[in-house]
Amino acid sequence: MILYVNGDSHTAAAECVTPHAFAEDDPKLWYLGRRPHPENIEHSWGKLLSQRLSCGFKCNAESASSNDRIIRTTREWMNTFPDDLYKTLMVIQWSTWEREEWLIDGKYYQINASGIDEVPESHQNLYKEFVAGVNWQQKTKEAHEKVWDFHQELESLKVKHIFFNGNNDFSKISDRKDWGESYIGPYDPQSTFNHIVGSQCDTVAPHSYHYGADGHRVWTRFILKYIVDNNFV
Repeated sequence: MILYVNGDSHTAAAECVTPHAFAEDDPKLWYLGRRPHPENIEHSWGKLLSQRLSCGFKCNAESASSNDRIIRTTREWMNTFPDDLYKTLMVIQWSTWEREEWLIDGKYYQINASGIDEVPESHQNLYKEFVAGVNWQQKTKEAHEKVWDFHQELESLKVKHIFFNGNNDFSKISDRKDWGESYIGPYDPQSTFNHIVGSQCDTVAPHSYHYGADGHRVWTRFILKYIVDNNFV
């Protein structure tokens, strides 16, 4: 079996055991770019889960990732390894609903509402307009539709998958879907990664959104029980 995981910083294990979100934040690993820091990923919930399941492991997560990127890179992996899909369990963590991915001059940029993202000068005014005009209700609705469409795509291909929310949830969505066992509490604020881990662990620093190795162990135990209870393995 192959465990494939994707998501944002919660799945990339940002700041887990080293104070870095991206590998390039470490001067010794600048050449790895925005990939997760290898020391952090070794303590990530995904890596720990693969060890508990005694299976192969592929992590496509990236800190600050948008859901657009998560879906794009997952599809790319599926298209590259179509023969592996029958033996793959995908566990995908969704990022915050407002984030977008912009393709500018052949390079992908992850955009959020923080107002501090780096974009080329040609798109700085557009970025300011994006930050000022974020409609959370609309963004939540759009994200719900995108994730539902991707769920149906995976269902049609018979790819085993489990979705879960990182920080945001779909509790304000009125048009609720039947996801079966493929989504952990999509409409429940208490089923997010941040709520479950945060109820048992502190973040690595007072102003950080990220958890240390203890938090990743908490989520590993939680997701492993979910996998076993629902016969995913």
